This record gives sequence, C-alpha cells and structure tokens, in this order.
Amino acid sequence: QVQLVESGGGLVQAGGSLRLSCAASGSISSTNVMAWYRRAPGKQRELVASVTSGGRTDYVDSVKGRFTISVDNAKNTVFLQMNSLKPEDTAAYYCNALYSSGVYWGQGTQVTVSS
Repeated sequence: QVQLVESGGGLVQAGGSLRLSCAASGSISSTNVMAWYRRAPGKQRELVASVTSGGRTDYVDSVKGRFTISVDNAKNTVFLQMNSLKPEDTAAYYCNALYSSGVYWGQGTQVTVSS
C-alpha cells in the first residue's frame, strides 16, 4: 500500500504562485505515471498535469505555460509549480500515482485563488 501526502495548498491572490508537493511512501521511480488532478465545486475531476517514468509531461490546455510538474526521485516527491494563478484554478488538488500494483490517491490539498 502506497500513501501519498499532498501539501502546499492555500489562499493566494490572482497572479500569485503556489507549489504543491506530493510525498510518496514508496519509490516514485517505480511508478508508470504520476499526476495531479483537481476538482472544483460543482465540476468534474480534471487531469491537470502528468509525468511518465520516461519524463514525458502533459498538461491540460488551461494551465499550459503556467504550471510545471516535476519529480524528485531521491525524495520520492512530485511537485506542481503553479504560476500566474487565476480564480478559475480554485479547486481541491489531488496527487495520483500509477504503480504496477495499482492506482493511489492522496487526500487532497485546497487551492483558493482570490480575484
């Protein structure tokens, strides 16, 4: 069983930045994909960014050029650097890891962007 613990959420003004962290209890170098999802009130869960074991990254169009996903294998941590935040980025953000043993989720961290 792998545990994922997110941190770094909070309240920020539009145009500001936050960096989310997701610490895994298992080695993230063993994952196939690590990703960040978000769910805004009244909306469906959305894949925000992902990174494969080969280092390929992908982003939803609405965050391209503003968000960056990265990994630190030594610390078993994946990050989501969020710049130029907008009120529409307000959501609960969840870390997700795809291991050969299954899919794991963190508990989520809230990001609120004020206008």
